[in-house]
Amino acid sequence: MNDAIDPVRVPPPASVVLMRFARSAASVPAARAFVRGVLRDACARGACSLDDVLVCVSEVATNAVRHGVPAGGAFLLRIDADEARVRVECHDANRRRPRVRHPADDDQSGRGLMLVEAIASRWGVGERPFGKFVWFELDVRPPG
Repeated sequence: MNDAIDPVRVPPPASVVLMRFARSAASVPAARAFVRGVLRDACARGACSLDDVLVCVSEVATNAVRHGVPAGGAFLLRIDADEARVRVECHDANRRRPRVRHPADDDQSGRGLMLVEAIASRWGVGERPFGKFVWFELDVRPPG
């Protein structure tokens, strides 16, 4: 089963790519692979840390699968990259806003947004008519 559902590329001059993923644990690695494919060239030129982007994608996609997507539903990743920054949005159907938790050392979960907050240049939550989106941005380093 392929958990990714048909990518959509927005025409230039925008640099936006969208992909929907089914509510499935397999969608988290599929989301990372999708983002890796979209940003590989830009990050290979040293403009951004692909590993940092992928850690943040893992966290927001995992939260969407666990908390944001109803059974049979999907979440959407929106990637927007330009010369100044990489922005990723994860859209889901749950209106409840996530919050940064501070788990105990022996807790096995609850660190996702704490990692996003530590890695990303900026992050936040936006509202949609039928849900929300969690977004993060990483600033792009100038070449040279």
